[in-house]
Amino acid sequence: MRDTSQLAKIFGDHTVAQLSSARVLVVGAGGIGCELLKNLAMSGFHSIHSIDLDHIDLSNLNRQFLFQRRHIKLSKSQVATAAITRFNPRVRASAEQANITNTQYDVDWFAQFDIVLNALDNLEARRHVNTMCLAARVPLVESGTAGYLGQVTVIKGAKTECFECQPKPVERKTYPVCTIRSTPTTPIHCIVWAKDYLFAQLFAESSDEGAMDVEETAENSDELSALREESTALAKLAGAMGTQDFARLVFDKVFDEDIERLLSMKDMWVQRRPPTVLDFAALSEHTGFDPAHPDDHAVLEPKEWCALFVHSAERLAQRRLAMDQSTQSGLVFDKDDDDTLHFVAATANLRSLAFGIEQKSIFATKAMAGNIIPAIATTNAIVAGMMVMQAILVLAQRIPECHTSYVTYGKRARCIIKEPLAEPNPRCPVCRRRYLTLRVRDCAQTTLGDVLDFVKGLDLDRDLQLGDDISVVEGTRMLYDPDFDDNLSKPLYELGIVSGKMIMLTSEDDDDGSIVPVVLSIAAAKSQDSLAIEGFESVPIFAPLPQLVSADAESDDEDDVITDDFVVDDSGAIVLEDDDVVTSPMIASAVSSISEELSKRKLDEISVISQDDTKRRAVSDDDIEVLD
Repeated sequence: MRDTSQLAKIFGDHTVAQLSSARVLVVGAGGIGCELLKNLAMSGFHSIHSIDLDHIDLSNLNRQFLFQRRHIKLSKSQVATAAITRFNPRVRASAEQANITNTQYDVDWFAQFDIVLNALDNLEARRHVNTMCLAARVPLVESGTAGYLGQVTVIKGAKTECFECQPKPVERKTYPVCTIRSTPTTPIHCIVWAKDYLFAQLFAESSDEGAMDVEETAENSDELSALREESTALAKLAGAMGTQDFARLVFDKVFDEDIERLLSMKDMWVQRRPPTVLDFAALSEHTGFDPAHPDDHAVLEPKEWCALFVHSAERLAQRRLAMDQSTQSGLVFDKDDDDTLHFVAATANLRSLAFGIEQKSIFATKAMAGNIIPAIATTNAIVAGMMVMQAILVLAQRIPECHTSYVTYGKRARCIIKEPLAEPNPRCPVCRRRYLTLRVRDCAQTTLGDVLDFVKGLDLDRDLQLGDDISVVEGTRMLYDPDFDDNLSKPLYELGIVSGKMIMLTSEDDDDGSIVPVVLSIAAAKSQDSLAIEGFESVPIFAPLPQLVSADAESDDEDDVITDDFVVDDSGAIVLEDDDVVTSPMIASAVSSISEELSKRKLDEISVISQDDTKRRAVSDDDIEVLD
């Protein structure tokens, strides 16, 4: 049983008592999640709830130490919580295997927790949890790792930056079509060809909108036309699926006929090494290699790659034919699906062989095809420890002492650096909102018009300050505005507005951004009233937005931003317009080296940091403290 006397000496008996009574939600039970759950159980937290959608996979066992081989295919959250209760029997741990974005996890569900700790691995879920915590007014501790790098920060509505305050663009790497199709020079070119072209054409319902999905221009129209012809030829091979000749026909098409066609273009190879035609008969000779159990970490021999290609192509063909007789639409590449991974690895390496390019192991191909930065167990452990320290400070009402902490590598004398929590971005499209709860007795009987009438009829002390011309939006759907009233008579249920959903009310008269939109979280009624709104007493007061200086205004300050016009992009960030050119926002000073380093990396566990340096807030050297 864990002795909490050391914690009491550091934080006091009162804080230890708070930890034991606090209800903690841990979202994610993977690399960071396992370390986090273990730390919480051993640090005096007694009420822990874990939720994760995934099952345990063999590849998880090298860094997620609460799992063992016997747990493969079982629920991550359930196995992890069972493990921590063995560490500390006093812990009351519960678990769910579910998607945190499901509507059943509404604002009331989040509000039952005193703190939420995120250990997620996808951007959509992170954004959702961020929004729900703002609506439920629950503090959130964010975390992320990318190899040897990591970050932890605290999000508290109206006091700190939220997850959306700085834009986090998803990097989408594209390659020239001519390079992928005709002149590959690196392993990634071959992997993109195998995954986004060959696999998609053969086994998906339609071509994957991946790296080869590009806009047709005058420069690439010939290449795209040729690519479409090749795609049509591959589509005809689908008729051979399930036959003994299927793998050979595909092999001959892409490694014989297509390469012969490329070799006929003599000018293309004047200054390049020409590719080599591959012979299926020579490469398919028996070698004793077992394609069902390849060595993932070895670079296979050419004959072994060919055997793996034949094996995986035949298995995928059987699965695709089975799908044609069901409601499923086609196969999708999944780095954790052995058949799809082996097919991509085999075809990519055979193409590398033909073009004289370095070959990669299955493990390396998996990392490149899945855009994976390998997870480091030690980084996960450090980040999980920092999360618990931040959670203790939050529950002890010591928010000013919280920091954004970074784990860095190789750049500085110390590996952990911290900076003060940033204030909310005044133009954030998520936290510059007034979050309220709309309790509805019956969504099947209450219409959208009823909601609008109710909102407009609120007392002055509960006025939403939106004026008369209100627009209603749910996600990306426009439900109502003064020029579109088709939905007013429709019940909320018919519009898909049920408990767990959110609708945003904005003003049509908001020309200068001074009116703060209202987000209503739909929840079950607690009284006999058909409609009721809660949360007015907790809504923060937002300062007016700073006005941009127009070009006509006089200014003696050369550093002032002067522009004829501006626009607000989808993230709520201001961008300046100069004729037809949209420029990025200007920043006051250079970003600190650690922020620059982290912002350029994709995070494995989560994407906490903006990958766009120009939109990262400025941090001065005085703000950074090095931890011993």
